[in-house]
Amino acid sequence: MQNFSVQIDENLFNSAAAEGKANFRSTDNQINFWAKVGKNALENPDLPVDFIAKIIIAKNI
Repeated sequence: MQNFSVQIDENLFNSAAAEGKANFRSTDNQINFWAKVGKNALENPDLPVDFIAKIIIAKNI
């Protein structure tokens, strides 16, 4: 994976840090997870977001 520098809202970053810690993910991994869930939710509007998130988690195990 390549590293990129991006600007991100401080509140979003802090939320990702807290959520990532609760889910045993780093902040950057949490942001990537949210991005994957969001991308897939937009591509599959007929599927519930929770279902999409569970699929992504299952694929990463």
